[in-house]
Parts: sequence; structure tokens; C-alpha cells
Amino acid sequence: MAIGLDAISALGLSSTETSAPKKQSLGQEEFLKLMTTQLTHQDPTKPMENGDFLAQMAQFGTVSGIQDLQNLFKSFASSISSDQALQASSLVGRYVSIPSREGVLPAGGEIKGQLDLPGNVSRVTLKIVDAQSGETVRTLDLGSHSSGAVPFAWDGYNDNNVLAHPGVYRLEAAADVNGVNTALATEVFSKVESVVLGNGQQGVSVNLEGLGTIGFNEITQIL
Repeated sequence: MAIGLDAISALGLSSTETSAPKKQSLGQEEFLKLMTTQLTHQDPTKPMENGDFLAQMAQFGTVSGIQDLQNLFKSFASSISSDQALQASSLVGRYVSIPSREGVLPAGGEIKGQLDLPGNVSRVTLKIVDAQSGETVRTLDLGSHSSGAVPFAWDGYNDNNVLAHPGVYRLEAAADVNGVNTALATEVFSKVESVVLGNGQQGVSVNLEGLGTIGFNEITQIL
């Protein structure tokens, strides 16, 4: 039920745009005052039914509740972003574990990471592939393992025991699961170079050495 013009006039409000008050929304106190005035000036032969009255109160309560909830979520999101920024800033210079099928071999260094096995397997292999040429540089036999995380490390030497050139290498892990050769997801350990603070809908992200930028929430472990 719409609020009548008589009730608006009784409150000293105008329905024209030229004299509209600067305030564009009603608070709970003004709403209740307007509702009381409406009841006072209603047509005695056609009084407002209880259902109409309750519907207006429920409508106001719903709108007010949604606004309060939106403000609460904004405050909560801001708090999360600030907390993430503080945590991410402390990661600069440290290593983190991220889901990735690529790793960076630094000069004189190694590529380290881990696999997550869904169950017991009789054999796990990891191929190190040159990301540019597609050539398999090294095949590591990690043996048999039970379910869970399996660490790996490649020292940079190829199958001919010659040191490979630094750069990005693709990781192809597989295991014999119940007689079926199954591809496995890999995680690599990478060094955090810097932190990027998000704005708007973009969250906090980190720049990884040789692997570019990822979201802070993609980090699975801080080493």
C-alpha cells in the first residue's frame, strides 16, 4: 500500500522535485512517524488493514537489513584485504608452494616441489621438459609411494649428466594407479620477489621469480 499524499503533506514534505529535501532516504524513526501520520489521516470508511500495515513494516525491515548486511560485508572484505596485504608483504624473499606445471631452474640451483598422490602407487615418474623446445631433458624415477605428498628435486643435470641451461621447464608427473598410467598435479617451490596490493575487486597478488604473478590465495604453503 502506497503512502498517501495527505500523510506526506502532514509531515511538511513536498512531492515536487523543486522542494524535495536533500535527504534521499528515510531512517527508521522517520518511517515510523510517516506511518503514524498515514494512519491518522486515513479514510475512516476504508481503514488500512493489518496485512497492509505489516507488509509495509516488513518491506522497510528487509531493505534496512540488506543495507546493514552490505555494509557489514564491505567492512569484512576490507579487513580481509588488509590482513592479506600484511601477510603477503612478509613473504618477500621467502619460498612458497604453488600449484604449477612449470618450474624455474636458476643458475647453479635446482627445481623443487611435491606431488599429491590420491592412493598407493607402485611407481611415480617425473619428466623434466624444456618449455621452449619440448625436449625431455631428464626423467626422474621416484619409486613407489603411499598416498599423500611426495617431494621431488631436480639438480639441473640432464640424462647425459650435463648441466642444463637455466630457464623455465615443464613438469610432467605420472603414476601407475591400479595398472593405469595416471597424470598427477604438481606443486613447485618458488621465491617471492614482490607483492602487489589490489584495488577494487582485485585482491593481493605476489610476483614469483621467473613464474610471473599469482593471487595470494593460490599459495598452498609458506616454506
